[in-house]
Amino acid sequence: MEVASGSGDKAGFFTQGRSWLKALPVKFKANMVGMARNIKKLGQEDPRRVVHSLKVGLALTLVSTLYYLRLFYKNYRLDAIWAVMTVVLVFEFSVGATLGKGLNRGMATLLAGALGIGAHYLAGGPILILFLVFLQATISTFLRFLPKIKARYDYAMLIFILTFSMITVSGFQENILESAQSRLSTVSIGAAVCVIVSIVIFPVWAGEDLHNLIALNIEKLGNSLEGFGDEYFKRTGGEESKDDKKFLEGYKSVLNSKKSEESLANFAAWEPCHGRFPFGHPWKLYLKVGTLARECAYRIEALNGYLNADIQASSEVSNIIQEACTKMSRESGKSLKELALAIKIMVQPSSADSHIENAKSAAKNIKSLLKSGMWEDIDLLKVIPGVTVASILIDVVTYTEKISESIYELASKAQFKSVEPTLSPKKLHSGQNQSVKSAQIVNCPDVGINVRESTLPSPPSENSSAPKASKQRMGV
Repeated sequence: MEVASGSGDKAGFFTQGRSWLKALPVKFKANMVGMARNIKKLGQEDPRRVVHSLKVGLALTLVSTLYYLRLFYKNYRLDAIWAVMTVVLVFEFSVGATLGKGLNRGMATLLAGALGIGAHYLAGGPILILFLVFLQATISTFLRFLPKIKARYDYAMLIFILTFSMITVSGFQENILESAQSRLSTVSIGAAVCVIVSIVIFPVWAGEDLHNLIALNIEKLGNSLEGFGDEYFKRTGGEESKDDKKFLEGYKSVLNSKKSEESLANFAAWEPCHGRFPFGHPWKLYLKVGTLARECAYRIEALNGYLNADIQASSEVSNIIQEACTKMSRESGKSLKELALAIKIMVQPSSADSHIENAKSAAKNIKSLLKSGMWEDIDLLKVIPGVTVASILIDVVTYTEKISESIYELASKAQFKSVEPTLSPKKLHSGQNQSVKSAQIVNCPDVGINVRESTLPSPPSENSSAPKASKQRMGV
């Protein structure tokens, strides 16, 4: 019996092995097809990824060609490989990221080389040099924890530690001046090739991506708010919405956009004048607008929590607050969409003022209703959901006004175009449809976000006037 059992196990093992071998080509083919589809999808989502890959290959080929020719590297020997390493480490997706890394690497190499040479000649003995290596590594590593240095110069500090250590230590066996000179030269050549290729061939500007991202985020908030009021009171009235309401959840991507915005703003600060964005463009104000947009998105998230809540406001409460709440939601949404449009086409956001005033008027009305004594005879559990929604909407109106004020500040500092007083919002949209082409969503891989690219009108002239915003803040 035991022999028969052993034979059966062996037969089963070989049968499973044959089945696995037969299925292997099929699985391999399926995996290859799936991978090809993913690669195709990745390229179609953002063709700039394909262009970036070709640019990196071109830059690496150029540096490698110079290396193999040995015409420029006859005095540098093996140090020429640092140019190749520089291309691999420095070339990033956007011009700002590439330029920032290149300058960081070049400045750090120059400073570390100079200090390394000085330390070598002043210290003399190996014990003191090793102590200086320990001291600079300790201090530089600690400085990397400082927020401002970590944000813009973390890579420079890393290269400084590496270069200083290598130059001082290699000075015992090599000519330290020749070593430092060759390393600086090859790093400079590699960084220069990266920057030139990044700028000359289909450049990707981090500043433009940040501009489009902020406008897109505010537009998503507007879409979510504009449809919330009607959807909420349909639910409280017992009606079922058959339409696709995915646009109500567009705010969710805004909640996690802080890291992307900060990265793009950091990269944009390194970029030279380009397109609609002159040198010294107020990139930090985009972060201010983005912060207020996220605060508004948190309140929209709270509102959406009441769409499917177990306890809904009674029909009696809904009838009292419906008009004011719907108006606040709709007018706030419209104002945010107008503000997003103003950022896109770089004009003063005056077309949003009327919607903000309408939303503030509705907020005042609902506050008067909340302060009245008409709620005493209504069940408290049925009052709370509706009153909470109304209170959050009042807060949303306040943040909409704050966003408007911050965009007015951005428009003034960035010298956005002034809109003629006789130009109605409808004409503004009509003009925008003629001047703004496409609303194509593309990806920004270096920070993992989606942005909306648009062909926009030329930047405003420096002499264009920027009207000051006359705003009245509403107390909540």
